[in-house]
Amino acid sequence: MRMSASVMAVILGCSLVTIFEKCAPLWLLSRFKPGRKTEEWLGYVPAAVLAALAAPEIFLAKNPDNSYSLFISANNVFLAASVPALIAAYIKESFFGAVAAGMAAAALLRYLGF
Repeated sequence: MRMSASVMAVILGCSLVTIFEKCAPLWLLSRFKPGRKTEEWLGYVPAAVLAALAAPEIFLAKNPDNSYSLFISANNVFLAASVPALIAAYIKESFFGAVAAGMAAAALLRYLGF
């Protein structure tokens, strides 16, 4: 089976667009020094991404019909384990300490049957 020239052109065009959209921000940021406010704002991006990834796992439960619902209960292991993780993060100011505390709390709660 041979590919037509138009299919090859579309594949090449999509590849170029993908490369451009990945490389353009790096190229622009290497050419220009962002202002102090912009750098400060960009400093919050990792925390925002982490919160966006963690929040659904902590507060939502998957239903049998594959939908999600809010799950704030004493039986929510991840919500309960997030409390020691937040305390460890506040006291130690360590990402890995918070992760370790949260994982240990979740393991302990699962072991105890919650």
